[in-house]
Amino acid sequence: MSAADSQLPVVIVGAGLAGLTVALHLADQVPVIVLAKRELGEAATAWAQGGIVGVLGSDDSIDSHVRDTQDAGAGLVDEATARFIAERSAEAVEWLVRQGVPFTPEAGGPLGLHLTREGGHAVRRIAHAADATGKAIHEQLLAAAQAHPNIQLRERWMALDLITSRHVQRDEEPRCYGLYALDIDRQRVETLPARAVVMATGGAGKVYRYTTNPDTSTGDGIAMAWRAGCRVANMEFIQFHPTCLYHPEERSFLITEALRGEGGYLTLPDGTRFMAAHDERMELAPRDIVARAIDFEMKKHGLDHVWLDARHLGEDFLKSHFPTIHARCLKLGIDIARQPIPVVPAVHFTCGGVVSDLHGRSDLPGLYAVGETAYTGLHGANRLASNSLLECVVLGRTCAEDIQALTEPLPAPLPAWDESQVEDADEQVVIAHNWDELRLLMWNYVGIVRTTKRLERALHRIALLRSEIDDYYANFRVTRDLLELRNLVDCAELIVRSALLRHESRGLHFSRDYPRTLPVSFPTVLIAERSRR
Repeated sequence: MSAADSQLPVVIVGAGLAGLTVALHLADQVPVIVLAKRELGEAATAWAQGGIVGVLGSDDSIDSHVRDTQDAGAGLVDEATARFIAERSAEAVEWLVRQGVPFTPEAGGPLGLHLTREGGHAVRRIAHAADATGKAIHEQLLAAAQAHPNIQLRERWMALDLITSRHVQRDEEPRCYGLYALDIDRQRVETLPARAVVMATGGAGKVYRYTTNPDTSTGDGIAMAWRAGCRVANMEFIQFHPTCLYHPEERSFLITEALRGEGGYLTLPDGTRFMAAHDERMELAPRDIVARAIDFEMKKHGLDHVWLDARHLGEDFLKSHFPTIHARCLKLGIDIARQPIPVVPAVHFTCGGVVSDLHGRSDLPGLYAVGETAYTGLHGANRLASNSLLECVVLGRTCAEDIQALTEPLPAPLPAWDESQVEDADEQVVIAHNWDELRLLMWNYVGIVRTTKRLERALHRIALLRSEIDDYYANFRVTRDLLELRNLVDCAELIVRSALLRHESRGLHFSRDYPRTLPVSFPTVLIAERSRR
């Protein structure tokens, strides 16, 4: 590559595990700009409790991990993708160890690590840092990025839209040349030319009223890539984590699956266990099965929640293995060593996303997608626990390697953002109202159990909301709230359209109108109108 090319930065949207992994693997070769639309510590990675898969133990194998991934994914996992990632899982964990991540140790354990087990896994293969693995990983990688002279971290910057060939008016195949980004504090939109743009913005959990996701999870990368003409796949498969803490003061705190992996069990208010009636694996069944079982029992008995009982594990064990959960619950008046924990399913993970390959490449040259933003075929119809962090590390590295090999010429000067036809909004109530309405209708109409009539109603109401949002966007200056709402309505439509196309029940998508699982099925792939590019 030329010296001039080497000075054009790679812009990474998102400062979670996926984005930081790409940045750290790139920064020795090319300058990197990482955009975080809130504070740097607010990425979804930091909220991950369970751990990261590593095929490390003598009782484990690549084939076993691939089988477990396929079983959880209910027939829609791409085997080549699952094998590619499983084969690199040990290397991924070793890389994190070298970065200084303080995984929970165990004398004599593989790499000296304690491995735990979660639902859907045949053996113990989850490396973890107590019950706050994501936080431990994120803090370590963030510190490494902050110390690297070639990485520029921009806090409170939000990507607005991609700059593609249509912006530079070139007669060529569409490609990405950079993006427009909002400096939130200065309320100013800047044009950022880029050697490549990497979407690592996480999922779209905030499109639902109840979610374990942080406020950053508004589907920004998925929506921007879709508007730029990229395919999006499997958006109907929204994973509901079975056990989110049910408490009026904590609506987003999940209770890690590892607690069930260590022997915690689910009960009705009278102490009766119920998972045996739903799956022979009981509490260790994949998340879609456990979430539907809880939903069924809540509706059957008219409950607001069920209970997760871990008292029999003992206070010392709970404090040492699950200190975060123990402390958080105790602060809320729940002593998990002496009381069962009230839990309810909540939206947790977006299994679909921007169609991309094993190097993060999207349909649009110059645009990459990694992590929860992307659809690679790994998660199929349901994500296997702790595969998400693994995917970020493995494909973050391959994405960086592909970008390093790019030799694209510098583009023509990119147009500045045009605000000449807009003004400051006279009131923000429209955004707040539409935000609340969208999330509530998705929760009520596009939840764990669906019907065609509910989905059609949701699509109709989304169209009305879109009309109001588009009108607002066309007439007023952009703000973070407006941009997030615009992205959420795009993602909501993608979820509903995908759900309407699946005439069966599979994995995370359960329809009362199509309760059977077809003998053969394929991913749901939505193709954007070419004019969007």
